[in-house]
Amino acid sequence: MATISLEGRVTRVLKETGITAAPVPVHLVAQRLGLLLESVPLGDEVSGVLVIDGGHGVIGYNAAHPPARQRFTIAHEIGHYIMHRNDAALFIDQRFFATFRDTRSSRGSDKREREANAFAASLLMPTQLVLTEISHRDFDLGGEDGLTDLAQAFQVSVQAMVYRLTNMGVLSPTTDLRDLFAERPHPKARAAVTKGSRPRR
Repeated sequence: MATISLEGRVTRVLKETGITAAPVPVHLVAQRLGLLLESVPLGDEVSGVLVIDGGHGVIGYNAAHPPARQRFTIAHEIGHYIMHRNDAALFIDQRFFATFRDTRSSRGSDKREREANAFAASLLMPTQLVLTEISHRDFDLGGEDGLTDLAQAFQVSVQAMVYRLTNMGVLSPTTDLRDLFAERPHPKARAAVTKGSRPRR
C-alpha cells in the first residue's frame, strides 16, 4: 500500500469533511471527524491535549489563548489523531493514550510534533486555497498589509502565514522576518497574482 503524503492526508480530510473555502472551520472539521472539543484551563505551558479512549477522541484546547492560537492547536491535535493515534510509542495502555501540545511542540523538537505542526499549517492554509486567495487579491506579499490581510482571511497569525508561504515556495526561504515587509515578493507570488482574476472588492 502506497504511503500517503502529509499534504495528501490533509486533502483527504478536507474532502471527507466537505471543506472547500477559507477560513477553514477547524471546529467543524474536528466535529465531522468524530472528535469532541473542550475549552479548558491548561496553564501557561500547555496549548492543547488529545485524549483517545476506546476509539473516541477528545481535544482540549487552552481557554486562555487567543483564537488564532486555539485554531492552530486544534488543527495540530487533529494531525496527531490522523497520523499518530495508532503509534505504539504513544499508548499508555491498549486502549488509551494522550498527547500534549506544549512549548516543545511549538519548537518542533520531536518528529511527531513537527509532523503535527506541518499538518496543522496545511489544514488551516491549504495550498490551493492560499494560491486562489492570492490570485483574487490585489496586494503585495512583500508588504505588511498584504501579509496581514492574507493571514486574516485564513484566521491565522502573520507568522504562521509567513512560514506557510515559505514552505510553499511563495516566499524565499532566505527572507529575514525582521525586514520581510521591505522586500519584494517572490516571483511565484507575483505569478499567482498576475494569473488571477480581478481583485475582489
